[in-house]
Amino acid sequence: MAKTKTSTVFFCTSCGYESSKWMGQCPGCREWNTFVEGPGNRPLSGGGFAASGDRLRRAVPTVLSQVRVREEDRLVTGIGELDRVLGGGIVQGSLTLVGGDPGIGKSTLLLQVCRSLAGQGRRVLYISGEESLAQIKMRADRIGDFSDKMLLLCETNLEEITQVIRDDPPEAVVIDSIQTMYNETVSSAPGSVSQVRESTSVLLQLAKGIGVSVLIVGHVTKEGTVAGPRVLEHMVDAVLYFEGDGHASYRILRGVKNRFGSTNEIGVFEMRQMGLAEVPNASEYMLNGRPENASGSVVAATCEGTRPLLIEIQALVCRSNFGLPRRQTTGTDFNRVNLLMAVLEKRSGVQLASCDAYVNITGGLKVLEPAVDLGIVIAILSSFHNRALNPRLAAFGEVGLSGEVRGVSMAKQRVAEAEKLGFQICFLPAVCLEECASSGGMRLVGVKTVQDVIDRLF
Repeated sequence: MAKTKTSTVFFCTSCGYESSKWMGQCPGCREWNTFVEGPGNRPLSGGGFAASGDRLRRAVPTVLSQVRVREEDRLVTGIGELDRVLGGGIVQGSLTLVGGDPGIGKSTLLLQVCRSLAGQGRRVLYISGEESLAQIKMRADRIGDFSDKMLLLCETNLEEITQVIRDDPPEAVVIDSIQTMYNETVSSAPGSVSQVRESTSVLLQLAKGIGVSVLIVGHVTKEGTVAGPRVLEHMVDAVLYFEGDGHASYRILRGVKNRFGSTNEIGVFEMRQMGLAEVPNASEYMLNGRPENASGSVVAATCEGTRPLLIEIQALVCRSNFGLPRRQTTGTDFNRVNLLMAVLEKRSGVQLASCDAYVNITGGLKVLEPAVDLGIVIAILSSFHNRALNPRLAAFGEVGLSGEVRGVSMAKQRVAEAEKLGFQICFLPAVCLEECASSGGMRLVGVKTVQDVIDRLF
């Protein structure tokens, strides 16, 4: 009997690009020295079809109008901020990846999810490949009491895990973490690209096959992406990332991929002794500790999905002691800040070419929305003129290369959020004035250009 030849391929650890030979630079993502060797994909026996007598049994397509979707198909976790990011809860039969820096709170959040689901009478299985049962119990005791529907399993062999799930399927399974799982059919070590890819493929088939919801924890690299092939993110249904400074108390959960909801939603949590606590009023939380009578500080209104959010933008502009001014940003796009400073210098005559500039978005948020352009411009001008602004002033609007202030979406919701927190003045694009008629005591100031802002404030 002839032996079956085992084929191997080379694939990129950054983007998952496959090749029959090793290459120094990946043609897909242009990264260098990222190719590793691994087993090739195994072909399906019988061409993917199963014979029954003299005829082939083929898959039968379903008419789209006959497919029934029910709200009960989602598992509502009871954690409002998480349900918001997921689009209303965990979809049954879905595969969700949760990534983040070490110690950011991934395992704590999923343990709280298990506690909430078990409290609803749902069977939940928590599988750990990194901690012992005693260690998980110690962490669970800090969170609270768990019902008998919560099951624990410490195992890394994927075949054993699959058998346990098939024998008595729970409603939700947590894998902590995918880098510790290993598949005996793959010869490489646990945590390698081949193991991570094949293990995720097995879990994906398990989730879709028996309808169990699977949540997996993924470690991240120093660049902030999930360790393993980039194809891992394409295989799962949803990808959630934990952001925030590990030394601070706040955590931000962001959905970067979601097949069942929006990818622009965020959830805000605060790390406490009892675990992660929800922050329902994120704007008020982000503005805690604002400086008083300090130049270069302004509040801008941004939107994350359907949620308006007020953030503080800080700028520090000072004369440079060297020939080449230094520019630095935290939480926003570096090139965008340079562009806005060029607009100020060209269109309004503000001499910033010889100044160092530092721009910071407080609260640990990363905001790339163009609607904060006007806030960045006002903060830079405030620091340049060393003039403190009204602490009850908010602003939003996109700034173009001609110095014009352009309209943005959800302007009415931004104004309502600022008014709810007691702000009295709002600078916004003039084209949004009609839409944002304030019902309260807030004064709306419509501006058409950056020069209008300078004339009114400085």
